[in-house]
Amino acid sequence: MNTEAQRCLLCKKPKCALEGCPVHTPVPECMLLYRQGKLDEAGEMLFRNNPLTAVTSQVCDWKQFCYGHCVLNVKLAPVRWYEIEQEISTAYLFGCKLQRRSAELEGKRIALVGAGPVGIAAAVWLYEAGATVTLLDANERLGGVLRYGIPAFRLDKKYCDAYENLFAEAGIAFRGGTEVGKDVSLEQLSADYDAVLIGAGAEKPATLHIPGEERAVQALPFLKDPSAFNLGRKVIVIGGGNVAMDACRMAIRQGAETWVYYRKTFENMPANPLEVEEAKADGVQFKVFQAPVEVKEGGVVFRDCENVVPEDGGRVVTRIIEGTDHFVECDTLLTAISEKPDFAMFKGTSARMNEWGWPATSEAGKVDGLENVWVAGDFILGPKTVVEAVASARKAVNNILETL
Repeated sequence: MNTEAQRCLLCKKPKCALEGCPVHTPVPECMLLYRQGKLDEAGEMLFRNNPLTAVTSQVCDWKQFCYGHCVLNVKLAPVRWYEIEQEISTAYLFGCKLQRRSAELEGKRIALVGAGPVGIAAAVWLYEAGATVTLLDANERLGGVLRYGIPAFRLDKKYCDAYENLFAEAGIAFRGGTEVGKDVSLEQLSADYDAVLIGAGAEKPATLHIPGEERAVQALPFLKDPSAFNLGRKVIVIGGGNVAMDACRMAIRQGAETWVYYRKTFENMPANPLEVEEAKADGVQFKVFQAPVEVKEGGVVFRDCENVVPEDGGRVVTRIIEGTDHFVECDTLLTAISEKPDFAMFKGTSARMNEWGWPATSEAGKVDGLENVWVAGDFILGPKTVVEAVASARKAVNNILETL
């Protein structure tokens, strides 16, 4: 990759870092160290800025973030920084050990609810600041969406194993199989710890609100344990986000003829465009402008849609066309239309909820009405990318440091 690194202009005001990257990865500084052969120094710089750099360099929507903001885009030849980052950060992750870098939080006990991207990143930063850290997760092993959501063909589970080993060596406690609100209350955690940071993922699936929906299989449970489902010969996936792309690519690997049906068009899909192209390359077929209206035995009734431009020139809206119902056969319907966090753990607490039923918070994620509880990641952003979750965790951790 040295030839690619030489192409970097080492911009003094790098758009890739300042505008494109949610965690503001110090690209020019790391690129210079890489050119000088100082891979350990570059790796440490990346890890301290973003403990999940070895992961985000693989699953990031880099076309939207760093790659998409490279100044060389003017010549349609942006630097492939994400590949260099992956080389540096992977080597560093599998050889590093966590260090106590300050005593700011010495003697402080902090609970992290959710052992996914937010929990992993926050655990590193808080441990470095001297805190005693405990991770709690409903799943038996550490990783969250990295282990139980993103398929292995996109992210090898050895990365989750590496964090498990890293934390075990450092003495960061992990309590798997622990559901907050059921096995332990949020009030109890708040009383037992100096601070609580909730960074669990958005795992509560949205519903289609159509007849027969109970026949469908939710994408998240399927991705968590694909072998538990017998998909049959033909599968239809409803949705256009990253979860839908993971689900359809996993389904085709299970040997099923797989289709994605989406109510808008490709330009409207929230999924990373690269994942859409990879799904096509895997053999997944797509049908756009299709809205499901009923799930029946052996298939789904769809209705055609169209984009309509308002007369006032406002935002394009997608309209369902009446009288266009048609039945499409399938053995399994997978739904991946959206997810939201489960806020049940806040019931019975003094947390103030906003008009949409989400916890009301400060910009840094401090929950209104609770003295020492913060939220980050999906609990404040909704279902976003891994790197955006890490950026959210950084805000919360900084505020915890200031507060404690």
